[in-house]
Amino acid sequence: MAGARSYAAIGQWARSAPQEALSRLGARLLTSLNVRVAPSAATIRRIIAAVCPGGLADLTGSDPAGAESVAADGKSARGSRHGEVPAAHLLAAMTSDGRTLTQLRVPDKTNEITCFAALLAPFNLAGVVVTADALHTQREHATFLVEAKKAHYTFTMKKNRPILHERLRTLPWEQATAKFYDRSEGHGRKETRVIQVLTVENLDFPHAAQVAKITRHRTSLKTGKRTRETVYVITDLTSRQASPERIARLIRSQWVIENRLHFVRDVTFDEDRSQVRTGHGPENMATLRNLAINTLRQTGHTNIAAGLREMSYQPFTHPLDLLTLTS
Repeated sequence: MAGARSYAAIGQWARSAPQEALSRLGARLLTSLNVRVAPSAATIRRIIAAVCPGGLADLTGSDPAGAESVAADGKSARGSRHGEVPAAHLLAAMTSDGRTLTQLRVPDKTNEITCFAALLAPFNLAGVVVTADALHTQREHATFLVEAKKAHYTFTMKKNRPILHERLRTLPWEQATAKFYDRSEGHGRKETRVIQVLTVENLDFPHAAQVAKITRHRTSLKTGKRTRETVYVITDLTSRQASPERIARLIRSQWVIENRLHFVRDVTFDEDRSQVRTGHGPENMATLRNLAINTLRQTGHTNIAAGLREMSYQPFTHPLDLLTLTS
């Protein structure tokens, strides 16, 4: 939150911190001199690399209470790759209003699918809609959410599951009377989304109640080039629980984690160029970035870069004030 992005920078901040800041942080006290001593950069590096990442993520994360939906998505910390050791891949969960709940590191030689239940298991998700991309359109995930967590799901379906995808493609979409049109402009393009919804039975996917067909028409503002993409969505929400408009909103909420977490960590915190590689360092540093983003948002900063600049004007007091650390 004070602008330090590496172990060396954090160590430099600690060395420069005044006694009042060190006292608020609980730094070691030399009683004979009545002086607080800052931890060295080596100590900071050793602690961050060794501390339990799951515990740190749970302690610093938010709570899903009050959220309409929670999105799950993964991101690789590219700079953490070293030799034959792959980059740390982190699976995170974020509420639709931009609060990061938690994250965990996906073990090497596996993928996000194996970590989905463990990511969400600690939280009370009763009544919450969990959204995820096509990778997580898994029967086990749907069963876990509805039966174990008393939650709902809205999963994207692409061609990674060809049999089910073909079943959805050949549904009688010409009979769909529930439709919604959604338009937006940004990222250099105009986009119109047409959402058609059908009630389904016996789809051979756990608890499926509705299927949506989303046709995206995109026009590049620079070149004028037009493209069209069709994706499908499966949800256990009934037509009474979710209109086409609500389904469109839930689908957009999946983009929140890309725009308000992964993009911010990459662009504002320069995460992909971080050289933190050893131990639990990559995931714990990412968790600390999540904490900074959560804290700034919860205290009224809608622009994280602007919030960090404001912190930099008083780097030894303002961040500690927002974190409510008192001596």
